Amino acid sequence: MLSVILPAYNEEKMIQKAASEIDRILTTERIDYEIVFVNDGSKDHTWEEIEKTAAQNPHVTGILFSRNFGKESAMLAGLAEAAGDCCAVMDCDLQHPPETLVEMYRLWEQGYEVIEGVKRTRGKESAMHRISAGLFYKMISKAVKIDMSRASDFKLLDRRAVEALLSLPERNVFFRALSSWIGFRTTSVEFDVQERTEGESKWSTWSLVQYAIKNIVVFSTAALQFVTIAGIAVFVAAILLGAETLIRYFTGHAVEGFTTVILLILIIGSLVMISLGIIGYYIGKIYEEVKGRPRYLISKRISGSARPDAALEQLL
Repeated sequence: MLSVILPAYNEEKMIQKAASEIDRILTTERIDYEIVFVNDGSKDHTWEEIEKTAAQNPHVTGILFSRNFGKESAMLAGLAEAAGDCCAVMDCDLQHPPETLVEMYRLWEQGYEVIEGVKRTRGKESAMHRISAGLFYKMISKAVKIDMSRASDFKLLDRRAVEALLSLPERNVFFRALSSWIGFRTTSVEFDVQERTEGESKWSTWSLVQYAIKNIVVFSTAALQFVTIAGIAVFVAAILLGAETLIRYFTGHAVEGFTTVILLILIIGSLVMISLGIIGYYIGKIYEEVKGRPRYLISKRISGSARPDAALEQLL
């Protein structure tokens, strides 16, 4: 059975449409499936729409978070709740084309354990968003040492890969990178990002910046290397400036005033503050990990009647 996980945040207009489209495609291809909606603390009527859809379609299950925990937590919750032999994660807004699920599933039948959805085109988006997204993926790729330029959360994972992913103990996770890091037999499928038919994108330029910083820190120590590089650069500059000062002194052209001293203090002080900020951010993430709080809290569940465990409960 294929489990399709759809994280949803304020997607009331897309719940029934997404379920209907996935149902049509997978039923036509005779693929046994379930749809797992994860309501990530939505402020609209997303949960009511999930309940209504589950009442109409026995293949639909749902999870309600007690509050908003973020998309990464929603994807992991869906994977943990899924009962399928393989699990696909995709966006609820259908920008990830459901037709690609069939291609992914056929590759899984051939023995592949991780099928990555990579973007052939990004669809229509503003120039500012395209530039910020490009910078984000360049930063991420260099930091995590994995080519993330066309990466997405659209993936299909074998049950073994899902269990490996869920066994990782960290609380702060970067799904796109971790699903590549775990290895297994991997292939990729290209897709064109579809236009959103309802609602608005939840990603702004600022949210992309925050997402980049968080995931660089979560998955890599690259930011800490900035402290070392900056220290070396300042040390080299200090040697050159010191040599120049000595030459001027011995030639009788000593530097007048305190301009040089003030500039040095400002440069070194700025680097020290930036370095402390980076180290403090890492310490904050370590603090979150040490506390050991759960990645998410589930308030309600809906179990579809077509699920094997649901059928067993009815017999009991």
